[in-house]
Amino acid sequence: MVNAAPALYSVTIAHVRTAPRRYALRHRTYMWLIDPDHPPELPVPLRPLAGFDARDHFDGDRPSIRSGLDAFLAGHGVDLQGGPVVMLTHARVLGYVFNPLTLYWCHSPGGALRCVVAEVHNTYGGRHCYLLWPDASGRAWTDKEFYVSPFFPVDGRYRMRLPAPGERVDLTVQLERDGGRPFTATVRGTRKEVRTRTLLGLAVRRPWSTLAVSAAIRLHGIRLYLRGLPVQPRPDQHEHSVSENIS
Repeated sequence: MVNAAPALYSVTIAHVRTAPRRYALRHRTYMWLIDPDHPPELPVPLRPLAGFDARDHFDGDRPSIRSGLDAFLAGHGVDLQGGPVVMLTHARVLGYVFNPLTLYWCHSPGGALRCVVAEVHNTYGGRHCYLLWPDASGRAWTDKEFYVSPFFPVDGRYRMRLPAPGERVDLTVQLERDGGRPFTATVRGTRKEVRTRTLLGLAVRRPWSTLAVSAAIRLHGIRLYLRGLPVQPRPDQHEHSVSENIS
């Protein structure tokens, strides 16, 4: 059975670039695993620390996150028939959120995994979703179709390893281009129960956690630019594309 109980994950996000110049970064933060049908309801004093708003996902025009997901899947001919979904994401903290990657593990009513949806946001305000069909080991492949890093063009292919989180979360996304893998991202961490003390401890250690993620991405981008990495032009595309099948 799918465990839809909400959980917190204290994670380390790592990026490694090997071309055109080697560069690595690590960032510690925390993420939520929730049931988008039933987002956690926190005590009133804690609600500023964790909000889950339908406007932050998909086209942002649906009454709930789950209805936005179902509309996206319907556009690709997928009907979960009410099957359970678990979602790994950053929550809105003190009114701000930035989600570089949100993942949805989508199941049939009997609990079998049907597909995974990877929702990617860039720092230009764009969002895009990939519909993935992982194999038994959680591996999936898809063409890159969305501008994320200003130092990579929109080409190549993603190789992903996306096993559903359990006691640990261990995700890998690799960009493949011209026979090589110039970019690898990992998300690794441990599960924690949703308790007031746990959430307060994470919030104190990682204040403004989603703002910190956004700021770190921009800071490292400036460092790469100052080191001479050429900026790739951003394609003229609809920045809120979620209708088609991540660095």
